[in-house]
Amino acid sequence: MIPMSSVVKKAAALLSLSLLLSLYHLALAQTKPKVRDLGAEPVRSVLWVGNSFFYYNNGMQSRFRGLVKATHPRIHVRAVMVTISGSGLDWHDMASYLRPNGIGKYSFVAGNKIVFNKRARQFDTVIMMDCSQCPIHPRLKSVFHEYVKKDSEIIRKAGARPVLFMSWAYKDRPEMTAELAEQYTIAGNDNDALVIPAGLAFAKAISKRPDLEFYQADKRHPTLIGTYLAACTSYAALYGKSPIGNTYTAGVDASTAKFLQTVAWETVKEYFAK
Repeated sequence: MIPMSSVVKKAAALLSLSLLLSLYHLALAQTKPKVRDLGAEPVRSVLWVGNSFFYYNNGMQSRFRGLVKATHPRIHVRAVMVTISGSGLDWHDMASYLRPNGIGKYSFVAGNKIVFNKRARQFDTVIMMDCSQCPIHPRLKSVFHEYVKKDSEIIRKAGARPVLFMSWAYKDRPEMTAELAEQYTIAGNDNDALVIPAGLAFAKAISKRPDLEFYQADKRHPTLIGTYLAACTSYAALYGKSPIGNTYTAGVDASTAKFLQTVAWETVKEYFAK
């Protein structure tokens, strides 16, 4: 006879997975994104503006760049990260980041050499992420929308494209998925900005593979597979191409990497209804 405790645990686990999947589909059923691609100009230089969700695991930008390099070895894509721990968008001075001859003036290349970039716009794309709770916090939601509008105008004035990075729910607060998805999508629509649905990819991956750990012990920050999943989702959203089969795995085992690549591509197609 199977112990009752085992039955209860299995039932609870199935209920939890069912809830996660329901929340994922609920998020998809809300406001739909108006902007589904970045247009004809290719992504060549990206500024990532956010917080510790970006800089964990050697940086989101480095994982993204690895995916691009593996697919397009002859194309050099610059990716620079500006982060402040625990920050919201209102902590960042976007105008100073995009000032002429400032950030991105020079880059380190192979052989630890420094090359000086052209004295023109340093970035064609700027990816923004607010603090993990700010877009849905009763006292900070309006600030989120205010600064997405303000920063999007600054970014466009500098000749770049604004992009929003939809962050993920806390491990113990899965209901955040739909809430964050709604606010990021509304903000994207209001400012004609593409939204990277990383939070939806997290929820989908967890519902499919609960045996994988996407969170650090604090239940907020990403493990390596979480960062890699978000990078794959960013690649898929920015380039409109599938990351499935990409040879860059960031140290993740091949089987898990393929699963994460697949989830990223499925999420992007479902979010943008492609």
